[in-house]
Amino acid sequence: MSTLLTINVTNNAAQDNNFFFFQKPAIYVGGKQVYSNSLYQRLLQPFGVSGTILTFQANMEYYAAVQEANSAAPPVGNSSGYQSSIQLINLTASGSQAANSTTMTYDPSTKALGLTPATYDSNVQPGAFRIKTAQYNSPPTFFNAGSAVKVNGGIVLSNFVNAQPLDNIDCQPILTYYVATGTYTQGIVMNFTASSQQAALCDFTPGYTTANVTYNNNGTWSVQMS
Repeated sequence: MSTLLTINVTNNAAQDNNFFFFQKPAIYVGGKQVYSNSLYQRLLQPFGVSGTILTFQANMEYYAAVQEANSAAPPVGNSSGYQSSIQLINLTASGSQAANSTTMTYDPSTKALGLTPATYDSNVQPGAFRIKTAQYNSPPTFFNAGSAVKVNGGIVLSNFVNAQPLDNIDCQPILTYYVATGTYTQGIVMNFTASSQQAALCDFTPGYTTANVTYNNNGTWSVQMS
């Protein structure tokens, strides 16, 4: 069973607030523009009124993902795409032949999209996994490719780049998450730079598994990691 990363949010403001969760974008080789999706969003009443705490849980597993998209540059506030395929995958680790690479499959006639079971590729850098994209015509067909996470029981494309045909996309995920006030629902493209500036930072990279986050009445955040 995989480790669960848990974020517990308490709303100490005087009014109801919407909170959304998102991940720090992975590192992608090649300098491509990276896009981010909201992972989860929920309205939370003040703790003093309801006594309710909002819990967000993400599995500490890694998933490669490809997704059919309607453009090469998905706009903020819109859904990132449509049909998706995901594959559980490992990161390259020193001294082991981890299953760190998967190949995208696509049939233009049926629009069937898939990813093959992960296998070992010695050319993938440490801490990363690889997606090998299929042959297709772009345009008119567009795909996103990147990192997905298992969130509260469902799997969501977390961050991604615009894929190109017959390309190798190397992705190094980062176990850092954020909580912000707002109404970006799951799978909606958001502006990471703008949203992260006023968000609570939950950095799990040192080995923490729980973040207790409080939204204070003055608009600031308090975060305790354990």
